[in-house]
Amino acid sequence: MADNDWKKRLGVVYSTDPDFKYEEEKAEEPETPEPSAQKLIVSIDRRNRGGKQVTLVTGFRGKEDDLAELGRTLKVKCGVGGSAKNGEITIQGDFRDKVTELLIKMGYKAKRGN
Repeated sequence: MADNDWKKRLGVVYSTDPDFKYEEEKAEEPETPEPSAQKLIVSIDRRNRGGKQVTLVTGFRGKEDDLAELGRTLKVKCGVGGSAKNGEITIQGDFRDKVTELLIKMGYKAKRGN
């Protein structure tokens, strides 16, 4: 059923060919540059979080798997929870100094924001 999802084919003109198979274009994930080529910004965010503070790491470019692995490493080193999606890592609590220090030790160009 997943390969016959009509919402993905809204812009397609109807075909009378019984052997026609609709093929989607799949977006390729960009290759992850080496850590020294990444410029990460570590900041704190309080908006839309019920007054709780979170540390945000933004500016990551590359594959989602590499982002998830970096997020997992930072969460383990800080001993807290968080998430990694859409090119940003969220760490629960104010760990700006510690996260910046860890990223620099890993070879990233990290800068502390606000």
